[in-house]
Amino acid sequence: MGVVAVALALVLIGVMHLVGPSSRVDPVRRTISEYALLPGGWVFDVAVVGLALGSAGVLAALVAAGMVPARSWPSALVGAWCAGLLLVVAFEKTNWSIGPSVSGYVHRYASLVAFVALPVGALLIARRRRRDPDARPFRFGVRVLSWLALASFLPIVGAIAFRGVLGVPWWRAVPLGLLERGLALAEVVVVALLGLWALAHARRDAAAGPPEPRPLTAQSAGAP
Repeated sequence: MGVVAVALALVLIGVMHLVGPSSRVDPVRRTISEYALLPGGWVFDVAVVGLALGSAGVLAALVAAGMVPARSWPSALVGAWCAGLLLVVAFEKTNWSIGPSVSGYVHRYASLVAFVALPVGALLIARRRRRDPDARPFRFGVRVLSWLALASFLPIVGAIAFRGVLGVPWWRAVPLGLLERGLALAEVVVVALLGLWALAHARRDAAAGPPEPRPLTAQSAGAP
């Protein structure tokens, strides 16, 4: 169910790139959150809430399958991703035609926390399962996409660090919209892979059945 919700969210946001007022937004320079400021922006909000709920479902599946403890850093980081997405919806992006706002600052930092927390949490999950040979395809995909997501921040960090040399605002020095869309796509696919991984793990355990009981010996029975 979590994977289905994530897939539907991805389809909704993909459609917003093609139809309606949002199709006129420059995907190279303008961020995805700008869709929420346009007529029909509720579709974007529904998609992001669906992504948050689907991600929470995937996290529950990971815990239920025994892949991660409920009280662990990976669970906390994936949970921070879910909470960050909900805050992104609750606090709209700054409308720069009006000016900066408290809501815009909360939106910015909530999205930053979400986009960093998920790949780090996913990498920790992959590290926990590194000794499981059956998990190799899932682990490889999760690791590659998580590192790709984190690498998407490097051009932004570079633009901020060298803004004095570049002579332009950092958000104009990089294709911000394109970077954010690549980052978001990589992270959504990571969530989907984690969900499919949990499903495969649970099915494998179910097929294996419960462990056979150990034969009762005099020592295990407590005989002198």
